Amino acid sequence: MRRLLSGVVLLAALASTARGQDLAPVIEGAGDDPRVSVSQPETTSQASGGYVRSIQPYLGPFGDPLGIRPVLKEKGIEYSLTYIADVLGNPVGGVRQGAIAEDRLNLRLNLDLQKIAGWDGATIHANAYFIHGTGLSRYYVGNLMTTSVIEALPSTRLYVLWFDQKLMDGKLGLRIGQQAADTEFFVSQTATLFVNSTFGWPAITGLNLPSGGPAYPLSAPAVRAKYVPGNGFSLQVGIYDGDSAGANRPGDDPEAQLLDRNGTNFRIHDPALIVAEATYAYNTDKDAKGLPGDITLGGWQHFGRFDSLRFASNGLPLADPNASGINKQLRGNAGIYAIWDQTLYREAGKDDEGLGFFVRAAYSPTRSSLIDAYVDTGLAYKGLIEGRDDDTIGVSLAHARISDDARRADADMIAYTGIPMPRRRGETVIEATYQALVVPGFTVQPDVQYVMHPGGGITNPRYPELGRVKNAAVLGMRATIQY
Repeated sequence: MRRLLSGVVLLAALASTARGQDLAPVIEGAGDDPRVSVSQPETTSQASGGYVRSIQPYLGPFGDPLGIRPVLKEKGIEYSLTYIADVLGNPVGGVRQGAIAEDRLNLRLNLDLQKIAGWDGATIHANAYFIHGTGLSRYYVGNLMTTSVIEALPSTRLYVLWFDQKLMDGKLGLRIGQQAADTEFFVSQTATLFVNSTFGWPAITGLNLPSGGPAYPLSAPAVRAKYVPGNGFSLQVGIYDGDSAGANRPGDDPEAQLLDRNGTNFRIHDPALIVAEATYAYNTDKDAKGLPGDITLGGWQHFGRFDSLRFASNGLPLADPNASGINKQLRGNAGIYAIWDQTLYREAGKDDEGLGFFVRAAYSPTRSSLIDAYVDTGLAYKGLIEGRDDDTIGVSLAHARISDDARRADADMIAYTGIPMPRRRGETVIEATYQALVVPGFTVQPDVQYVMHPGGGITNPRYPELGRVKNAAVLGMRATIQY
């Protein structure tokens, strides 16, 4: 860990003295959609974010010592690395106070089969993670909406490995292999700035679906189809194995990341999860008179069985001493969601500076859902400070509401035991962050979060005599390097 953090300092020193030409940024937005947010950041830890610019030109002779990158690219082979290091602490609130360091190295490989084998429209993509460190949410804060999107148990794991075929002049894309839904579904481009994990794969899916759903750090075998007929419309649907690690099976260790330690379980026999969405992007042409934005409507359906949050198999409340002790089985989990990403202001003569806004809302009425309603929103401005055109500042808020069945289960426990205890209601997080560009491909990002009612308002598991887990203030710093 110390060696990796020392590497950040070394790269900063090299970058501050080196000179070179910037690599051209990609024009796509997060989620491989047309870019509609002028405040999409230079770097992001979210799986949906695109690789933008590389620090390579600023490393001088260390950038590509053997000169192989352009040779491989010409032959259809491209690789990139992204290193992210977080230092986070909660001086106030949470289950207990403390500080952690965590980091993640991401290795991507893209194979263009047109250049390699003359196979038109075909690509292969692989992505692997090398994860280290300790999670602040897991060991200190005790909140539902994880404070950092890179937080995970230490591991070396395959994330995705898929084959993609473009058809109908590129309008239809078919993808098969190990995939993650958070790379393409439920994505807000403006929200990719933020550090808290819920602004990527939101808590309503991450907490309701088995193993957290096919999202970082896990994925699942899947087939995805995406159709882009033009005029700003796109439709996509993915069919995933419904349990990436098997955490929903009785008797197994419920820790999904330990059940699939290296991302190579490749489960294909679990009940399916279907995710689908439709997006309309407007004012994306260069000569458009209005400001760009998009509207997305989507939903999910899981066809498996889930434990009831309140009732036992014999129909009695789980808190009742006469209950069987085995949860009643419920069929399926489903939800709907909507997203609005909108550029509110664009700097004159600029296409990537200005103010962006996002809001996402979701509802899951099925009785197997821990979270039945969710909303997040935020603002981000890129280029607010004169002379700092590539810096991005933002503020956001997210709220996850505990479902009625879970809240009634808490009331049952109070009634049957006679012991006064908190009833969960919901969790809210507010985040403010500033991403500063050192050189293209290298950013530092101070971050502040305030977590209200961690865990939804649970009793402190370490110190029950203190009552509810106290609201937590989280302070942190992130460094991100793209190569």
